[in-house]
Amino acid sequence: MDLNKQGIEYMQEGKYEEAAKCFTQAIEENPKEPVYYINFGNLLAAVGDPERAIAFFRKALELDEGAGTAYYGIGNLLYNQEDFLKAKDMFEKALKAGLENSDTYFMLGMTLIQLGQPKLALPYMKRAVELNENDVDALFQYGLCLAGESVIDEAIKSFHSVIELEPNHSDAYYNLGVAYAGFKNDYEKALDMFEKALEIQPDHMLAANGKKIVSEALSE
Repeated sequence: MDLNKQGIEYMQEGKYEEAAKCFTQAIEENPKEPVYYINFGNLLAAVGDPERAIAFFRKALELDEGAGTAYYGIGNLLYNQEDFLKAKDMFEKALKAGLENSDTYFMLGMTLIQLGQPKLALPYMKRAVELNENDVDALFQYGLCLAGESVIDEAIKSFHSVIELEPNHSDAYYNLGVAYAGFKNDYEKALDMFEKALEIQPDHMLAANGKKIVSEALSE
């Protein structure tokens, strides 16, 4: 087996030292191959060494400025450091380089949400869901973006998809409660959603508050 594949297998098994030896040897034998630097960057990111990881991703980009996974790797690390503006730039470069997968669209969407631009995030979340309809996080965030733009029927559909995939998603139930109460004036359905959220998470303060408000509305 080649060193790169062996290193990836070791990484997947959590054998980080062995993986590091494989990637180091691969780089020594072929120092012009960007993939080896990217994999070493992924390894360093996995063991919590973001600065060195970024250095390896940047080395890969020196060798191949079209290495989308290197941009994505840097973007993830910058996102974790809450440097959202620079992370956004990296995810955009990853897409431009052809890394058009669900994760890239999702992370670019999340970065825009963190920058207070959910409207701009909406098309990226939509694309993330189109590429992976079983991604619970993407479906939930897409639902939030839709709700924020008052596209309520689509938002409700998205939150229901979340619950189908993850029946104990209390926040999806809570947001369905908000949608039914605030936009559909269906207080009974809203009450049911808030109660389900509280069954799953008894300390869900927002759901408890929602339940109190719709209960009062129903008793009037």
